[in-house]
Amino acid sequence: MSGDELLERVEAGGLLAGPGPLLVMLSGGRDSVCMLDLAVRARGAEAVRGLHVNYGLREEADEDERHCEELCGRLGVPLNVERPRRSDRTGNLQAWARDERYAAASRQAEEGGATIVTGHTADDQVETILYRLASSPSRRALLGMRPRDGRLARPLLTTSRAEITAYCEERGLAWRDDASNEEADYKRNLLRRELVPALERIHPAAKENVLRTAALLREEAELLDLLVDIELEAGDGTISHRRFAELHPALRRLVLQRLADQAAARPVAGAARFADQVAGLTRGGSTLDLGSGVRAVLEDGVLRAEQG
Repeated sequence: MSGDELLERVEAGGLLAGPGPLLVMLSGGRDSVCMLDLAVRARGAEAVRGLHVNYGLREEADEDERHCEELCGRLGVPLNVERPRRSDRTGNLQAWARDERYAAASRQAEEGGATIVTGHTADDQVETILYRLASSPSRRALLGMRPRDGRLARPLLTTSRAEITAYCEERGLAWRDDASNEEADYKRNLLRRELVPALERIHPAAKENVLRTAALLREEAELLDLLVDIELEAGDGTISHRRFAELHPALRRLVLQRLADQAAARPVAGAARFADQVAGLTRGGSTLDLGSGVRAVLEDGVLRAEQG
């Protein structure tokens, strides 16, 4: 695929379109470098700005920052740089970095009404699905990342890492390689270095099959969401407990998950597994903890979920 063909594919996806500006999350790696160049070609430099987060955790961090500055200067794109420092050395380092990165992007996007754009690729999608499949007993784990998630857009989810590399080489775009990606200390890197190659030895189209399965499941999820909408059509976050208990077990789980997510205003991992217990509540005023500070409440024959 040529660089122009990739640009056409991205533009056809529509995720870069619209009147608002684009905020491209720029690490300096090939994926984000490619994404920045495509955004500029699609919308013009005046509609694009970059965001680089320098955590100061690697010796090469300042060189990465300079590389991003030089690239943005060449493309005529303003670059915002954030330099968070980790005071608490406990907990998951990658989770902290991810939280800082997206918090910075959210702040800057809010200021200008921008769409946050990332360079997540098809390879990232495969790794995400496999990781969630192994670590999360949830149907949603198999759906992968969505191309559009609120203010966040991922225009390269159908583009392979090899196609990204070819694009950068064709366009003469230099990138920075993060040496930590070659280390096997992190679970994601174990997937990249060991599991995915093993699956490809089993079947050469393993990655394509994972992506196709996820696409089919996302289509089916739209239908399931419509069924949940019908059961909760009153729009007040409640359902008759009798009706809830009558639902097919699969639909019952989905309805409870929706109630919990709405109550928390965020996904409540694992709430659906309590569906049978909630259906078995018998006393008015009964409650059941669904996790993440959310509970199911049965009162006067009506079921709801609430925070607290």
